[in-house]
Amino acid sequence: MRPSRPDWVPAGAWLAAGYAEWAPPPALRGAVACLWASLRPEEPELRGGDAPPAPVLPDACSDLIWEQGVGTYVAGPDTGPFRPASRPGTVIVGVRFRPSAGGQALGAPLTEILNQRVPVDDVLRSAGRPPASKRLSPALRPADAAERVLALAGTLVTEGAPDPAMARAAVLLRDPAARAEAVAAEIGLSERQFRRRCQAAAGYGPKTLQRVLRFQRFVRLLDAATAPPDLAAVAARAGYADQAHLTRECSALSGLTPASLARIRGPREGEQTGQDGWVAAAN
Repeated sequence: MRPSRPDWVPAGAWLAAGYAEWAPPPALRGAVACLWASLRPEEPELRGGDAPPAPVLPDACSDLIWEQGVGTYVAGPDTGPFRPASRPGTVIVGVRFRPSAGGQALGAPLTEILNQRVPVDDVLRSAGRPPASKRLSPALRPADAAERVLALAGTLVTEGAPDPAMARAAVLLRDPAARAEAVAAEIGLSERQFRRRCQAAAGYGPKTLQRVLRFQRFVRLLDAATAPPDLAAVAARAGYADQAHLTRECSALSGLTPASLARIRGPREGEQTGQDGWVAAAN
């Protein structure tokens, strides 16, 4: 008999191509930003011919990921675009740690896995923790993998030592006008201590973390747009000095101009949004 689905996986998630996110269980919300699943379509025409998947953009987060046929690994925080190489029909499920929470949950400084995808056992071994890959076989059914990845994340969060100062710092640095030295003073650290702990917890120093958080604000504004956006206005709302500043930062962090990124992030012809935020290819 087929095992029951975890509550966080909506019905049909493994049948419709797309990507979706869900809120984590209440006990994990201090450290986990979201749970997510992705399924690349078998038919290229459903997603715009033979175009490759859209790049994964820096978001100041780290992820615990199970990929069908590959296994489980940790995605470190990125400083540039990452282009997935999964095959069509591949199911991927993940748990995304909040900025500043991944280092504590994983028990390893995130600077060691910056811009990398590392087998989960390598990360756990470096933190002196028992391996997990035997329970997360690449051949698992996706629903089973989702349940086990979530259980592992729960264990890591419970056993990890939280860093309230870094959690507060990540909130303060969402303000584009915040100064790193002022944030350090507010959380009771010297600038050197702040930089070291920020690098361990988030993978970035404070200034880079602030840049990435501002860029994610811009991305969210693009995602919320219902028509081609006025990029100068969006740049101002996101906290950039002007449109030229946005262009420089967007090119550095995504490899694309703001206009190109806006086209990629916009809805594709033939897509519809279903319940629970699942984006599925229309039949």
